Amino acid sequence: MSRSLVLNASYEPLGTVAARRAAVLVLGHKADCIHPTNLVLHAERVEVPIPSVIRLRQFVSVPYRRRVAVSRRAVMARDGRRCQYCGAHADSIDHVVPRSRGGQHAWENVVAACRPCNVHKRDRYLKDSGMRLRHPPTVPTGVVWSIVAAGGVPDDWRTYLGEPTLHAVPAAAG
Repeated sequence: MSRSLVLNASYEPLGTVAARRAAVLVLGHKADCIHPTNLVLHAERVEVPIPSVIRLRQFVSVPYRRRVAVSRRAVMARDGRRCQYCGAHADSIDHVVPRSRGGQHAWENVVAACRPCNVHKRDRYLKDSGMRLRHPPTVPTGVVWSIVAAGGVPDDWRTYLGEPTLHAVPAAAG
């Protein structure tokens, strides 16, 4: 089963839940279905459209924002699937300071790269390879990135996520 986007009462994105959990929240009058899918959950006496987007009826205070884990998918989303050395289509990730030379697997040290640039740079420092970054790698902020990192973004979620970089993230199938 697919996932549903959960919005706070203020329409702020909070995260995602399994579509079945979203339907339970709607049935329990804890949330409203904002965008239904074309799928229906059947029970003995009721049929509930499976929601793609729900909005909680009561505001939920979020005390902290968790840091998004570094993953290949999230790095590709952050960098728009573009090589941060030449601008071509990226198909791998590269550690700016190679791990073999003490570089960390952290947001500030990982970029999307095309295969030719990744092969050319090898395990060298940038200055030794003669290459330079188009944009310095940064830590993505906001709950939007935890959603993006989980996978593609369906078209009906985009209105609520509001990040300008989402144009680079493919829509989820189904």
